[in-house]
Amino acid sequence: MEHAREVILVAVDGSPMAAVVYAAAKKMALVLAAELHLFRAVALPPEIPAAAHNEADPTDAIVQQNIHTELAKLAGEDSNVVTEKVVVSAASPWRLILSTAQSIDADLIVLGSHGYAGWDRILGTTAAQVCNRSDRNVLVVHKGL
Repeated sequence: MEHAREVILVAVDGSPMAAVVYAAAKKMALVLAAELHLFRAVALPPEIPAAAHNEADPTDAIVQQNIHTELAKLAGEDSNVVTEKVVVSAASPWRLILSTAQSIDADLIVLGSHGYAGWDRILGTTAAQVCNRSDRNVLVVHKGL
């Protein structure tokens, strides 16, 4: 699907790094005159079985509303930002980022790097998984020194 403007998907999490990632994506959007799509996926803890999660669970709506409020605060008064639906899922965040990028036909995915620690050394970070599996360009933002 061809679109008139460049589309940038900025995937953030709940860490303080989210503001750094958003600022980098905003700069890219200004340079490219692109539309910025703000996205956050919330992974269900592995100790909650997938069968226990259902669409009627009011917790999902509360979590989605709280995160939507956080994203709106992050975007501030920027009228050029589209806030994507918050996804609460048992799926890996990297899978949700890639499927969202595909569904909005993003030209670029921007997300943060948190480095390797613990299980990430074996499984790979969300950023590493997105970079390795994406069919579009990815910008990984590192925390400034």
